[in-house]
Amino acid sequence: MASQHSITPITLLRAEYQAPKGSKTFTHTLPSARVTSTTEKSAYLSALRRLVVQMQEDINTFLTAKMEEDKAVTPIPGMKADEKKAEENYGEEVVEEDD
Repeated sequence: MASQHSITPITLLRAEYQAPKGSKTFTHTLPSARVTSTTEKSAYLSALRRLVVQMQEDINTFLTAKMEEDKAVTPIPGMKADEKKAEENYGEEVVEEDD
């Protein structure tokens, strides 16, 4: 008689950071999403909430360190203030309204 092994699928909470100078993946493992009882659902949602907060903290710590690295870079001589401001925005387009 063959024994039955129940394989619990792994659920991952994952976020990726990608930039020209590198990338980073943040991953946390969640308990199984296969829940049947109210108690199991509550435990799963509680774990999910806790891990989302942990992931936010991990990402914030990482991004703060990246910002500090960027600030430590010596500014390029002759760079205009507007160019420096653009670099501080990490290349994102900033739309300024005309008055």
